[in-house]
Amino acid sequence: MAQEMRLSEEEAGLTEFVIKEGHGVKGLSEMGLNHLPKRYVQPQSERSSSMQVLQDLSIPIIDMSKWDDPTVVKAICDAAEKWGFFQIINHGVPLETLENVKEATLAFFGLPPEEKRKYFKENSPSNHVRLSTSFIPEAENAMEWKDYLSLFYVSDDEALAIWPPACRDQLLDYMRKCEVVIKPLVQVLMKGLNIDVIDEKKWSLLTGSLRINLNYYPKCPKPELTVGVGRHSDVSTFTILLQDDIGGLYVRAPDGQSWVHVPPINGALVINMGDALQILSNGKYKSIEHRVIANATADRISIPLFINPKPSEVIGPLTEVLDNAGEKPKYKNVLYSDYTLHFYRKAHDGKDTLELAKI
Repeated sequence: MAQEMRLSEEEAGLTEFVIKEGHGVKGLSEMGLNHLPKRYVQPQSERSSSMQVLQDLSIPIIDMSKWDDPTVVKAICDAAEKWGFFQIINHGVPLETLENVKEATLAFFGLPPEEKRKYFKENSPSNHVRLSTSFIPEAENAMEWKDYLSLFYVSDDEALAIWPPACRDQLLDYMRKCEVVIKPLVQVLMKGLNIDVIDEKKWSLLTGSLRINLNYYPKCPKPELTVGVGRHSDVSTFTILLQDDIGGLYVRAPDGQSWVHVPPINGALVINMGDALQILSNGKYKSIEHRVIANATADRISIPLFINPKPSEVIGPLTEVLDNAGEKPKYKNVLYSDYTLHFYRKAHDGKDTLELAKI
């Protein structure tokens, strides 16, 4: 097969096929390979076979039908401190909206390569719209088995002008509907820090910018040799994740060594704390390592919505947190755009990005 012959070429040929021609790792998967290109082979320490998985443990599942119930407030804050991850049900985002987003994600990745190619970094109309594969291919020794579209939100007008039509309207609707989660969640998390009043400046600091990613993890011929996403923590304030029913997300257990699977729950959203909130809370809330394994039987999608500080904000321990708890700061002040730039310049490496902010 002509295409298969091209894949036997060295790295330049792989880059040509996956990125320049727009096929992505999805294109590799659809060729029916029975081997894994060597560029995707991970070190033994990063493979799923090296994971110690706790089968009898799971992240909290919290019913959000009464946001202001003291037991719900406590459950959220406890989960943010101990786990850094939890799932929410009865959250107010319509199930129809969630299904529309998943269908739109499949629609985008189902586009012909020549159509998707328009959104790769080299061709994209804006750096606010970027289709990529793996995480940072140019910085990785071993690539991840994933394609993703990353969209930075500035305004509805810009999104309508430059986001891909195949998914644009559904994503904008989803982001609007997620306001019923974002605002109460910020209020609850701040209450856990003894901050009852959130002024306009603090809203900007906590939720000033949004980014949404569409992740596509195609079937893999040798999933035991690679990863869907390597170990990392998010750089957000917090992340709202919508996953399909396939599963594959694992988070670091509270013991710091083992891993716990996050099982898909129909209609649920996964919430995880990000590095920015760990810094702002002076370490009370934890951003936790997580990863995605590859699988051989089904394509998987997930849609993370990252709630972030504005790029121009300076993040550091909140004054109220230090004053209320009588603590010394564990982190220095860092320009948020510098922090994210550092994250996006290197391969996934656990929580190493946080070292940039530590005192």
